Amino acid sequence: MAVSVGADIESLCGKCGDVWHVVVAMVADRIAKVECKQCGRQHRHRPPNGAKPVAKAASPRRSSTKKATTRKTTAGAQSTSNMPLIEIDPKKPLRPYAITEEFATGDRVAHKRFGEGVVEMVLGPDKVQVFFADGGRRVMAQGR
Repeated sequence: MAVSVGADIESLCGKCGDVWHVVVAMVADRIAKVECKQCGRQHRHRPPNGAKPVAKAASPRRSSTKKATTRKTTAGAQSTSNMPLIEIDPKKPLRPYAITEEFATGDRVAHKRFGEGVVEMVLGPDKVQVFFADGGRRVMAQGR
């Protein structure tokens, strides 16, 4: 019997101890998250009676040498992790980062912990994605 999102399932709740849950999220054919019908808490699937969930396949070991990795960004564009998505304009002034400030794409930012960076994209009215040369990509709050 195949289980899908929205299906009733038995899973042990660590908060209230109940076993009746609803499947909330799945990864491939594995149950990733369930919601307790008694207390409403969402958590990983824990089969009752001590049964173990299906184990994930082992991933190959990574070497200790850091390499530039390619990954999807929130905008869906391919990027390498050690290069910004946009070109940095050195003519723009370097602005100190503050959570109360509002930033636009291309703004240069100076952060106390991460150093100098550039705003790659505005993710919403209160979030921006900033690329830092030393710290990689970070989603930062703005305008609060």
